[in-house]
Amino acid sequence: MQPRESSWSRKEGLSANSSQFTLDGAAFRILGGSTHYFRIPRAHWKDRLLKMKACGLNTLTTYVPWNLHEPWRGKFDFQNRLDLEAYIRLAEEVGLWVILRPGPYICSEWDLGGLPSWLLRDKNMKLRTTYPGFTEAVNSFFDELIPRVTPLQYMRGVPIIAVQVENEYGSYAKDNRYMGFIKEALLSRGIRELLMTSDNREGLKCGGVAGALKTINLQSLTPGVVNYLAHMQDGKPKMVMEYWCGWFDVWGDPHHVFHAEDMVPVVTEILKQGMSINLYMFHGGTNFGFMNGAVDLGTYKPQVSSYDYDALLSEAGDYTLKYHRLRELFSHYHSETLPEQPALQGRKVYEAVVIDQYLSLWEALKFTDEPFISATPVNMENLPVNNGNGQSYGYTLYETTVTSGGALNSRNKVRDRALVFVDRVYIGVLDYKTVELAVPDGKGEQKLSLLVENCGRVNYGNALDEQRKGLVGQITLNNTPLKNFTIYSLDMKPNFIDGLHRKHWNILPENLTYPGFFQGQLKVDGNPTDTFLKLPGWGKGVVFINGQNLGRHWSIGPQQTLYLPAPWLHSGMNQVIVFEERESGDRIQFSDSPELGKTISVYRPHLCNVL
Repeated sequence: MQPRESSWSRKEGLSANSSQFTLDGAAFRILGGSTHYFRIPRAHWKDRLLKMKACGLNTLTTYVPWNLHEPWRGKFDFQNRLDLEAYIRLAEEVGLWVILRPGPYICSEWDLGGLPSWLLRDKNMKLRTTYPGFTEAVNSFFDELIPRVTPLQYMRGVPIIAVQVENEYGSYAKDNRYMGFIKEALLSRGIRELLMTSDNREGLKCGGVAGALKTINLQSLTPGVVNYLAHMQDGKPKMVMEYWCGWFDVWGDPHHVFHAEDMVPVVTEILKQGMSINLYMFHGGTNFGFMNGAVDLGTYKPQVSSYDYDALLSEAGDYTLKYHRLRELFSHYHSETLPEQPALQGRKVYEAVVIDQYLSLWEALKFTDEPFISATPVNMENLPVNNGNGQSYGYTLYETTVTSGGALNSRNKVRDRALVFVDRVYIGVLDYKTVELAVPDGKGEQKLSLLVENCGRVNYGNALDEQRKGLVGQITLNNTPLKNFTIYSLDMKPNFIDGLHRKHWNILPENLTYPGFFQGQLKVDGNPTDTFLKLPGWGKGVVFINGQNLGRHWSIGPQQTLYLPAPWLHSGMNQVIVFEERESGDRIQFSDSPELGKTISVYRPHLCNVL
């Protein structure tokens, strides 16, 4: 069955009223894959979806990131790479059904699980509950989002066959009225297709809501899991909403892989059990900009910019062994021959960019908005910037005056990492592990500066409400709280980077000071192609190409390259700006393949005969 029938022929949408799904009354198995429009340049959307169709999948699943669509309260963006309606229409054109996962919380290794940071301006905020400040914001967002997708539902002749109610709420479950609220928020705005929920095995106990089909998330078939899901809702279809094809990476740890020889037998068994499946991820893409999330299960660990996820398609859309093996498997579940695999897109190793211009952070401060003066530190989200919405991402600089040296103690109020300077001379880092530094004695007053980076908000777990960034409380020098701060917002949004490009830069000096901005030019002859950017000899920072934020780089790895998509380049000279915190090389190199670091397997062989 293809999603191109005219609406007059559709009598019944996706139904879960028996042990197998039916679609328009005919037996139907969901063979799905997750691919997120907001992690892929729009020009590459069709390529990724055609490759999904050619793999034998029939359904696209996608999250909706609230924080990108409503970056400021009441200011909505559904244009360009955020044109959700165009993405769903493209899925229809390619021949895919759609399961929409609108949140409002999506997890997805995405900053704050997709929730906008301005929610945290309310000191009493209780995310993912029926707290009025949260439900009012959700209602406002859904008033904008849901009318855009209701015309795209199956019974109106378009490809959305199901909608997920929230996401993995059973792992959070702080309010037993909340899931009912989200369900009603969808229904009252015109959602009429099948509702689903999605949880891991433990979350199934309390993550559901009446009237929505429960589905499960897993990577291995642990003993009894299929029977457990069947027991939860007897006589209903069984579906793995997230079959984890790989895993995410965090800075400083290895790159996670899930080998085809381990994964394919599990998928094979899931299908033998008569279950539907959604591959998470079919194609991961990239956490462009500052949008990566973080984990904190006792230790805070920020995630990397790449969302390769060891998926069936690589970060740049290349086929993998898993793709070929699963394509062969899925072909047995189709009566017709699968479409031909689309040709791979070109890749090029460009000539190295020589860095020839420089601007210190301290010089760049004059190009920022007016700083905020405060007697005590103010966290990033509560700064009076961005039309009263606070600062969401990037860096915040806190400066004050001290009259003596001694012990500077963060009292664990740095979120997440601060470079510390005295009279703009670097003295060390404060983070979750290091909470005290020695400030040298000086003659008279000295300027103490803390450049604090939001390394990524936690996207999963019980710490969501505590994800305010910057300095989140008082810090002390010799046990005395510091006061009278000048605070600069350095969110490094496109208008700031574009403004830097138009300012007077310095020729690269012999003796550099850090942090700083470094500029060079990438020459592209003819039509641009995808490439990977490498920064050997550099330390930690952010890379911008023609104003586009490619993401963070950090020498500790595992990721050693940044994906640079062709649509963000143009023929001729392209501007490259690197913000570097501590150590720079003299050039930027390119590669035709990614370097994601030393690998570690995520597989735990739990597949057994007791299902």
